[in-house]
Amino acid sequence: MAKSYKALKEDFVSNLAGGDISEINFVTAVAPVAVLLWSLLQSRLSFFTPYTPLAFIIDFLLNVGAILLVTTLYASAPLLLSILLLSPAALLYLLPPSLSLQKKPQVPPPRTVSAVGPDSHGSGTAPEYDQLPRKPFITNYRGGMMVITCLAILAVDFRVFPRRFAKVENWGTSLMDLGVGSFVFSAGLVAARPILKERLQNFRTPLTKRLFLSLKNSLPLFVLGLVRLYSVKGLDYAEHVSEYGVHWNFFFTLALLPPFTALCHTAFSVIPSYALLSFLLGSIYQILLESTDLKAYVLLAPRTSLLSKNREGVFSFFGYLSIFLAGQATGVHILPRDAVSVEGTSAEEKQRTSSWRSKLTATFKANRAVCLLVLWSGIWTALYQVTSSPIYGLSYSVSRRLANLPYVLWINAFNVTQILSFYLVERVAFPVGRRQTPNRSPASVTSEKERHARRSSKVLASFNRNALAIFLLANLLTGGVNLTIPTLMVGRTTAMAILASYSLVLASVAMTLDVYNIDIKL
Repeated sequence: MAKSYKALKEDFVSNLAGGDISEINFVTAVAPVAVLLWSLLQSRLSFFTPYTPLAFIIDFLLNVGAILLVTTLYASAPLLLSILLLSPAALLYLLPPSLSLQKKPQVPPPRTVSAVGPDSHGSGTAPEYDQLPRKPFITNYRGGMMVITCLAILAVDFRVFPRRFAKVENWGTSLMDLGVGSFVFSAGLVAARPILKERLQNFRTPLTKRLFLSLKNSLPLFVLGLVRLYSVKGLDYAEHVSEYGVHWNFFFTLALLPPFTALCHTAFSVIPSYALLSFLLGSIYQILLESTDLKAYVLLAPRTSLLSKNREGVFSFFGYLSIFLAGQATGVHILPRDAVSVEGTSAEEKQRTSSWRSKLTATFKANRAVCLLVLWSGIWTALYQVTSSPIYGLSYSVSRRLANLPYVLWINAFNVTQILSFYLVERVAFPVGRRQTPNRSPASVTSEKERHARRSSKVLASFNRNALAIFLLANLLTGGVNLTIPTLMVGRTTAMAILASYSLVLASVAMTLDVYNIDIKL
């Protein structure tokens, strides 16, 4: 790569100021809106059952193509794209549910279930019937987050991708800044499964064993970080040094999260809330930024030592750790199965829940996930306003480079609200028979797997299943495209053709891995 072109590419992604949060919200709202249209096609017409080549094409266009359009050609009109998707969705909603989905599943007799299967929202196949079942709205949320992240890391190198969506230099908000934090939040969400598993089994893993397992899980990420470091330096690849530093990269941040989270887990006996632990960590870090020279050091210090050369990656890690813990807090609330509602219980059970207080408690238990999502969406949003508002708050600016407290709270508020939107989409499109009492019979196991498959986009589910492997592939393809094509010199049509091909390759690989039941552990 010519030196002059390398400098041009580095300038293209440097010194950017970002955009308004309201616009970012309109852009990201396209994802749940597209899933709503997908869900209504499925619930009203059983369009994706069986899953034909045409079904894959429509699935891809809705859940990948719409995201590509809203971040490029429709970047200035995200609301228009949402309306175009909502219009057929509104017509479909007027139709009666498909006959295959109208039949309410039988509610088996209550049983206490303590066995917990392997992770089903991260990587891995569906578990045996357990108290932590796969939930379609989480699958769709994580899959959608992966799609927009993978598309943005290549699209940012083309002029068709607005500069206000690219990562901000120091202060401000952007779509890609949101993507980085959301990736970490999503990882924390599924990392709550081992914690819940221990609680269900009444077991606590010793710290030494927890650290050993976390370091073992981190090793592949450290290796990937080293591979990326040496490939970028060896190929003289354009890089944005102020993003993480001279040698640091995002894979190193991801690799450090498990062992530090294991250490934080020991504080749970003192601070019995991951959300509170997240907020305290972010607050202490913010106090240090404001009361010491740390902020000036991270932003302005000369790069003379190993620490100063990588100061952004080192110190922003504490903000990302806070986000990861908030993701875990959310996972603890929404991954467990909702309790059975009063309507599905016996007459004796109804009699016991006849008082208004008992009815209220039963209603909360039956709708625990949505109640807690609404609550925490409000809490994180309020805390973000308190720290960032210049009128009635502390007037701190968001900084992804620092990963300061306003950035942490923004990421937390957005992701909890986004998960809530996917939950509501599922409830609107599939309102019948969502909750049922656990039963370990083979028929019930098969029935729950089928329900999850019917209510989850296969494209999004495949992105979710091998998320880290697909993310790695996206990085490799992005590097390949940038080394072979002068991305800044191509027109809009060519850029869109390249991005569409790239997204189709990612979706095809993800779907192939899913069809052949392949899980790539990284």
